[in-house]
Order: sequence, then C-alpha cells, then structure tokens
Amino acid sequence: MIARTVLAAALAMTPVAHARVVTADPVDYTPHVLDGIVNALALVGDTVVVGGSFSEVADASRSRTYPRDNLFAFDLRTGRVKEAFAPGLDGPVHALAAGADGTVYVGGDFPTAKLRRLRLSDGGAVRGFSPRVSGGMVTALARRGAQLYVGGDFVRPRTALARLDAGTGAADPAFDIVAGAPRTPRVKVHAMAVSKDRLVVDGTFTTLDGLPRPQLGVIDTGSAKVADWHTDAYEPECMDVFPSYVRGLDLSPDGRYFAVVTTGGPAGPGKMCDTTARFETYAKGTGIDPTWVNHTGGDSLYSVAVTGKAVYVGGHQRWLDNPFGRDSAGHGAVEREGIGAIHPTTGKALGWNPGRERGIGVKAFLAHRDGLLVGSDTTRLGQEYHARIGMFPLP
Repeated sequence: MIARTVLAAALAMTPVAHARVVTADPVDYTPHVLDGIVNALALVGDTVVVGGSFSEVADASRSRTYPRDNLFAFDLRTGRVKEAFAPGLDGPVHALAAGADGTVYVGGDFPTAKLRRLRLSDGGAVRGFSPRVSGGMVTALARRGAQLYVGGDFVRPRTALARLDAGTGAADPAFDIVAGAPRTPRVKVHAMAVSKDRLVVDGTFTTLDGLPRPQLGVIDTGSAKVADWHTDAYEPECMDVFPSYVRGLDLSPDGRYFAVVTTGGPAGPGKMCDTTARFETYAKGTGIDPTWVNHTGGDSLYSVAVTGKAVYVGGHQRWLDNPFGRDSAGHGAVEREGIGAIHPTTGKALGWNPGRERGIGVKAFLAHRDGLLVGSDTTRLGQEYHARIGMFPLP
C-alpha cells in the first residue's frame, strides 16, 4: 500500500498533462462512500467535491461516518472529510464543475434548481447566481473562465445545451446552437469537454443546428457555431436497447485530440459499440474517421480521462484490445477488469492493470497534477478496499 499524506498545495485545473502513467496502487487516505454510486468529481483548490446518489460516507479508517445526501467534499492532501460542507441535496448529482472563489457548480436531477453554485466553506448557495435551467436534468458541465457550458435533457433556457454566465447564470444569447433529431424520445447531452476554442459534445442528438452530427459534434466557442467537423462513426446502430450509445468524452491537455467511450452491446465489424476512439479536434470536413478504435468486445464504458501519457477508461469491461470478442475474449484480447489505460498514439492497451470490482462501472475520473481520482459504485480498487472513491498517485 501507499501512504501519501502530503500533496502539492498548488494544483492546476483539469485537464492536466501527466509525464507518466499513474501507479497501480491507490493511496490509503481517501474516504469511503458507503452506499449508492459516485457520478461526478471536481477539484477546487485542494478540495475534492464528490457527487452522486448516496447517503453516507466514512473516513479512511472507517472509524467515523458522516451523513451526506448526494454530495460531499474532502481534502485532497489528507482525505479528511470537510465537515462544514454538507448541503444535503434532494436528488442525485450528475455533474460538477469547479467555480471561482472557493465555489462549485452542481448539476443533477433535483425537484427544483437543477443547477446550483455552492460555497465550499459552508455549503450555502452563492448569491446572485440564478440560472433558469428547468424541464429536465443537468448531466454535464464544463467551465472555461467566465463561461459555463451546461448539458442535459432540460428544455430551458435552451434545449439540452446552453452557455451561461458563470457569475450570474444568465443564458448567453449568442450561443443558440440547437441539438435536434434525437435517437431517443428526448434530446440529451451526455458529456462535454471544453478547450481554449472548442467545445466537444456527445449525446442522443443526430443534428446540431440542422447539420448532421450523429451523437457527436464539435463547436467553435469563439463564433458559437458548429465547426466544420463531421463523423459518421456513430451513425450505425448497436443493440435495440441502446438507441444512443455514446457516453463519456475528454479532451487531451493540449486540446489537439479527444477520446470518446461508448456502450451498445456486442456488435459486428465496423461498429463503434463498446469502444474507445480517438479523434483529432481540428480535422475538417465530412466523413472524419477515428484515429484509432479500441474494443472491449461487449462491455460498456462510461468514463474517460486523457492525460497525454494515457487514455484511462472505465466501465464494467473485462477486456481491451478485443475487436474479435462477442461478449467473450477474442484473439489478442487483454484482461482489464473495470478499469484500464490505452496508449494515446497506438490505441493499444498499456500494461497498467490495477483491477476494479466491475459493478455498473466507473462513472467519473478526475486527473490532477498528482494523480487520478476514480468514482464508481463498487468497493474494490487496485486489490484493496476503496468504497466508490479512490486515487492512483503519480510515481
């Protein structure tokens, strides 16, 4: 086991570049989420904010238990639970984003106020932040300076996708991109990531502003227009129970490429079901192909983190490098239970293989300057007890 109690105080905001792959041995001081599932993570200074659907957390020694409804925070350096931060949300948290001045944005499926900005000092709402997001849940958040991008299946102030003033919550009238023609009854944005000039989004839509963008699109944030970037990779259908199958995505630290993970079930050749794929952000035109594709062979992936040295993927997969598998290990498959890492250039599985109890799967990654945080629904990570939250440090 690794017992690291001191981490650097000054932490860069994600995304961050790593010079090495993280170790396969989790730190010993992270707290435990005792029930439910972790859906989202954010880092505000030295404070980790954890959101999901749960009711209790415990300290690393399991000697003290704290009631926490769907949201809590702990110190990244020590693992100590922040006692003053206990807002008690009345619904599951699906998305988090770090805010300025010791605050965090919280999105989810709440009876009222689907999007909130809270102070970490006491859990109270920040005055003056009044977003009019309603008619559905918030499932994705990405902040870039004074702009906050929001995704979900809400219908106001825009359908499924909006850009807000990060201070007031007011909708930006210049950002009016319409996500349309969904493969499901409602339009829903599953995931998003933002760089200096691009916003990448995936979801159930097949058009953005009337342009064909099946389940995946790139937006020029400066012009607030859909970029000249189109792929048909996610046009084919997977299993009927997964009419829309894109899930997590993440941009590389330099913004040049991004990775997308999917569910979908076992499928035939040429389909992107249960895969990780790399795409080049600044490619142009129609018919853009993925740079590489890595198949699980029939198991879902939900979350991805790109650090430059690795593309970390999590779900309830059993294998990677498995294009010939059909809910089985095909020729060339390598075992990667619940969590794995892919080489960002070759698209092949790296040797990193800590293992994780599979369950539903990893729903949240957060790469930071000193390692990789992981949120899920199970209690075994790296062959140790780490209930629903854990961290792999850099060597």
